[in-house]
Amino acid sequence: MKMNAAPRMTAALANREFRALWLAEVQSLIGDQLTIVALAILVYDRTGSALLSAVVYSLTFLPALAGGLGLSQLADRFPRRTVLVVSSLIQGVLIAIMAIPGAPLALLCGLVVLARLANAPGNAAQNALTREVFTDDDLYLKSQDIRGISTNTAMLLGLAGGGLLVSQVGASWALALDAATFLLSAAVVRFSVSRRAAASDGNGSWFGAVKQVFGNRHLRVLVWFSWLVGLAVVPEGLAAPLAAEMGVGKQAVGWLLAADPLGFVIGAFLLSRFVSAEQRRKLLGVLAALPMVALIAFALKPGLIPALLLLAAAGAAGAYLITVSATFITWVPNELRGGAGGVYRTGLRVAQGIGAGLGGLAADRLGAATSAIALAGVIGLLLAVLVALSWGHINGSSPEPLLS
Repeated sequence: MKMNAAPRMTAALANREFRALWLAEVQSLIGDQLTIVALAILVYDRTGSALLSAVVYSLTFLPALAGGLGLSQLADRFPRRTVLVVSSLIQGVLIAIMAIPGAPLALLCGLVVLARLANAPGNAAQNALTREVFTDDDLYLKSQDIRGISTNTAMLLGLAGGGLLVSQVGASWALALDAATFLLSAAVVRFSVSRRAAASDGNGSWFGAVKQVFGNRHLRVLVWFSWLVGLAVVPEGLAAPLAAEMGVGKQAVGWLLAADPLGFVIGAFLLSRFVSAEQRRKLLGVLAALPMVALIAFALKPGLIPALLLLAAAGAAGAYLITVSATFITWVPNELRGGAGGVYRTGLRVAQGIGAGLGGLAADRLGAATSAIALAGVIGLLLAVLVALSWGHINGSSPEPLLS
């Protein structure tokens, strides 16, 4: 049977370079989640504003607009291992400065922006390298399943205990731990990943990848699928005010943030284990709509346990993004993967940042985080239907080639 011939997820771990890239990514993500929880608690405690709490959360996404569209080109013009190592070192230094006790809120916000800008070329190099170390498409998809499961598990570990850890050791120590993870990532990649020459000759336009991606119908629809996450992420930006509205403790902020990645892990495992690559592509439209249905249920103002279950269900359906991103990168020539991947990632991150910010604004205007989340679900469901219809028209047809 064809399904029995498909590689298992663990087969991808036999690749030494993938193991190094995977381990470096996972441990640094754990530190990042501690930083997110620390900033969310710190800002809401100081200001008591749902809007400001969501805006600061948005700062972890919005710098990708400049960095992803421009700086991601570095992953094509320079050796990708070098780009990834330097990016990790810069982020480690910036986060270490943030860890200085008593740092003003404005300084913290500025450093968050700079760190996310430095992340853009590193992330582009990470994604392009992960595709480059595999020659088999099915094995590459399995590697992305592993990344999806493990990175969301890392988020789960960082967020689930984040609120408790920050309350015990303080924000400065949480930030210091994050800085250390970036330095460790740089060392792992430098000594375990082979050096490769730059993928392109550097003669292309800095923003040519934008034209390449949005001029291609197949890639354009995949990008639209990723943008839907901008509405699905609204509960994360409202985690602190949502916990306050429910009357639960600060540690629940981490639980609310962790519910989505927990569901994502479950969904990614089920899809990888029981659904073929072809069927996964066919189900993209349905899976993209399901998280929005879960958000609409927040109109019923659920308590903590029902809210956690709803967020986990949304995360499980959201595992469709693994198929979206893997398909996108596979359809792009190696010489363009840094820039095109940066465009894709930029749209995803900026959509998340805008969604979180608008969610905070809606919560302030409506007077309740649950109402803002339900509104995001209604809007998201309408958009998901439109994107699903577009995907239905092109799924199964050969993508137009991109010029390298």
